[in-house]
Amino acid sequence: MPIPEEVTGEEIDQDVRQELLSLPKTLAEDVARNLVMVARLLDEDPEQAYGYSRVALRLASRVAAVREAAGFASYATGKYAEALAEFRAARRMTGSVELWPIMADCERGMGRPERALAMAGEPEVQKLDKAGQVEMRLVAAGARKDMGQADAAVVTLQSPELASSSIQPWTARLRYAYAEALLEVGREAEAREWFAKALEADQGGSTNASDRLAELDGVEFTDALDESEELRDEPQGGAEEAKESKEAGDAEDAGDVKDVKESGEQG
Repeated sequence: MPIPEEVTGEEIDQDVRQELLSLPKTLAEDVARNLVMVARLLDEDPEQAYGYSRVALRLASRVAAVREAAGFASYATGKYAEALAEFRAARRMTGSVELWPIMADCERGMGRPERALAMAGEPEVQKLDKAGQVEMRLVAAGARKDMGQADAAVVTLQSPELASSSIQPWTARLRYAYAEALLEVGREAEAREWFAKALEADQGGSTNASDRLAELDGVEFTDALDESEELRDEPQGGAEEAKESKEAGDAEDAGDVKDVKESGEQG
């Protein structure tokens, strides 16, 4: 797959670059450039990112960072079985537990929420940092909803992290998930309150809390672009109609003048 010339491979994290030192220099550069493309495209074009991840995987399947990148690209395109296999491989290579929540979410994606829930109770969760534990809680709540246990999902999300007034990178998503869970069990007033709290914490725009608040308040948005096009079209149409009307009026006036003139000549 083509890679822009300006992508050198130097853009990758220092830790990943360190892992690639086990490869021959030219091969390491090729792998690094493909990993840069995966990172750049993962959100905006997951299918393209997946393609670059497969190239990197063919070149260096024994590098943990490559297996992890391939896992994220597979996850982003809904290939959950592939993603889980790659995450497991990366975990075997590194011994790290940080991929545990997304591995559990892959189980959900494969239609096995009970396995995701079981993973939420494993000792690995206690080894996660705070962000990882919050992520695991979100996955567990999602698994509860998948199993039709909406009330249990609400309880799962109730935690010290949810009650805290401190704003962390995961705060907006946790509050948003709690608002969604409340809405699902019919607690609309509380849901609105938590959507508002999610919006307050959402400095990076990671949720659509503002839209959900508007929906609950019955606010309807008009597409500004469509509206401006309509306004632009209207004067043009009005000008054409005015021109036609003026021409018709002029013709009528001319006819009246001609009739009067002929009438005068006859008289």
